[in-house]
Amino acid sequence: MIDVPREIKVETEVEDFIRKAKKDYRLCTTCGGPAIVPAEMSMPKDSDIKLKMGENTLHVSKVQARYIRQIEMRMLLGYLNYCDRNGIEP
Repeated sequence: MIDVPREIKVETEVEDFIRKAKKDYRLCTTCGGPAIVPAEMSMPKDSDIKLKMGENTLHVSKVQARYIRQIEMRMLLGYLNYCDRNGIEP
C-alpha cells in the first residue's frame, strides 16, 4: 500500500484544461519536478491514482502522490512551452 494524502486538490484551471483538451494526462516525475503531460507521452501505470476530469482521466504517479497536496497549472508549463515552441496544439 502506498502512503498518499487523503485528498489531492486539483486547481480548477488544470481540470478545465484537461476537459477542454478531451484527452487523458499523466502527472509524472521529471528531472525538473512533477510534470503533467499527455498520457501518450508518459504511459499510465496500473499503480497510478486515477482522477476523473469529466470524460477524461488525470493519472497521478504513485511516486508523486506521496509528496504533492495540490495539482497546479505550473505542472503543465513544460508541456505547454514545448507545444508553443513546436507549433503544436496542446
